[in-house]
Amino acid sequence: MGEFYWPVGVWSADRDRLQTVDALVDTGASYSVFPGRMLERLGIERRYALPFEQADGRVIERDVGQAVLVINDSESSMRVIFGEDGGEALLGSNALQEFLLLIDPVGEQLISRTGRI
Repeated sequence: MGEFYWPVGVWSADRDRLQTVDALVDTGASYSVFPGRMLERLGIERRYALPFEQADGRVIERDVGQAVLVINDSESSMRVIFGEDGGEALLGSNALQEFLLLIDPVGEQLISRTGRI
């Protein structure tokens, strides 16, 4: 599957401002990752740390917080990972599921789908 980026908004903790970044759509990532400094500037708190396995098999520890994301005019509160400063944002599979999105790798876009219960 090809790589592509999608705009993702992150609300500040006080919901006073919205910062939008182009995030790499990464179905191999469980959670969405944003540069740590960006999340801190938005007032997102580091709540705890969790271990994560990287694509090369190394296990690293990253801080986790809670933020409201905006994708395609919808929003949802979810767990976000504090990534390295200067690193790119990743849109992980939990956000794709939460926002009911399918990946169109040929058209390089996210498509709304119907949820299942």
